[in-house]
Amino acid sequence: MSGESTSWGIEPVPERLRVLGGLELGLLWGNLGVSLLVVVAGAILVPALSLPRALVAIVAGCLIGNLMLAVAGAIGAQARVPGMTLLRAPLGARGSLLPTVINVVQCLGWTVFELLVIATAAAALSEEIFGFEARWAWTLVFGAAALGLGLLGPIGVVRAVVRRAAIWIVPLAVVYLAWWALTGSGLGEAWRSPGAGGLSTWQGIDIVVAVTVSWIPLAADYTRFSRTQRGAFWGTGIGYLVPDVLLLALGAVVLLTRDIADAAALPAAVAAGGIVALLALVALTAAETDEAFANAYSGAVSLQNLAPRVSQRLLVTLTTTLGIVGALALSLTSFQSFLFLLGSLFVPLFAVLLADWLVAGRSYERDDVFAAPAWRVGPLAAWVGGFAVYQWLSPTGPAWWVDQVERLDPPSWEIGATIPAFVVSFGAALVVTVLGRRSLPRTARA
Repeated sequence: MSGESTSWGIEPVPERLRVLGGLELGLLWGNLGVSLLVVVAGAILVPALSLPRALVAIVAGCLIGNLMLAVAGAIGAQARVPGMTLLRAPLGARGSLLPTVINVVQCLGWTVFELLVIATAAAALSEEIFGFEARWAWTLVFGAAALGLGLLGPIGVVRAVVRRAAIWIVPLAVVYLAWWALTGSGLGEAWRSPGAGGLSTWQGIDIVVAVTVSWIPLAADYTRFSRTQRGAFWGTGIGYLVPDVLLLALGAVVLLTRDIADAAALPAAVAAGGIVALLALVALTAAETDEAFANAYSGAVSLQNLAPRVSQRLLVTLTTTLGIVGALALSLTSFQSFLFLLGSLFVPLFAVLLADWLVAGRSYERDDVFAAPAWRVGPLAAWVGGFAVYQWLSPTGPAWWVDQVERLDPPSWEIGATIPAFVVSFGAALVVTVLGRRSLPRTARA
């Protein structure tokens, strides 16, 4: 069974391969949530926000984002197909190609970011212990490890890696780093200090939501192997929520209490924190590899929506190799802008999927996905509308784009961009989907 599930394509997963329970999915998503990049994202919130406001943004953003992620996981478990293939139902067979291309680019981007932060942390460790960095060598080592996990597949990763090793090592590392952060100097002063400005609480919520919703297009890639929808919902939602909250808060606290100049300097600061901090960083660095695996694997599965006959193993090798090359060539910059851009794309996309799934009776059959029309213009327009609203309220991208959007004089609303974009896309998709189904002949609806 493991060999068959390792490279299962885009067809609905048969019952014999639906073997992951809610606890196993919780462990998988919990392990995916333990990421140094999540810590870095938390550090982005301060000192622009005060520590209390940053924690409010973290809790609110995690609740919103993880509810979306849990629902996306449940939809994937019901339909039993990968995330990008699933989008054929609301957007059409050809309409799903646009988000597929975007998601492949996202997965490659995250693979690069993950390998960058892993190699940076490993280089800080080797500098502290051995006196040399060799970031390029660590990039190759952990890139090869991510490739091995990608070829193993989700079920193999859960059963061979997460249940046997990560479940014991990673929580101890997180607990120690939390203690290390909270015992730093100036926690009381940091709590009382006002924010430096430049970021509102709602913008902070948008950043936190974006950290989570970037996983929404990938959720079904894993929950399609779930035994039940209930297990997929709770395993995905709770599994990712717990480390999401803890590590985002950890990033904010560490930056303020350990006298760190910026978020990118976090790994080196932890490496200099003593032998136990070093060991904790080693554990988190090793655990980070599964995030690189997940993005490279999902990038390959997404590509199969474009080319279903191409070997998944070949595509996994391709996406991982591109991630390694990118990590060797780039540096960890513009992370905040990257998160805003992801939010503007995937929050309204999820809203469209949810609206269509609800109108379909909370159930997608095989023909809903594989016999979908080429285009469903109404839901596509609803997605574009939500993206436009998000960008209007929080423009992100090249300077020329931001300048053009700001000429439209967006309002300074105090509710961020996530909720308006979701509401616009969900409402529009609900209307066009209901009207579209009513216009179908009775036999077609049946």
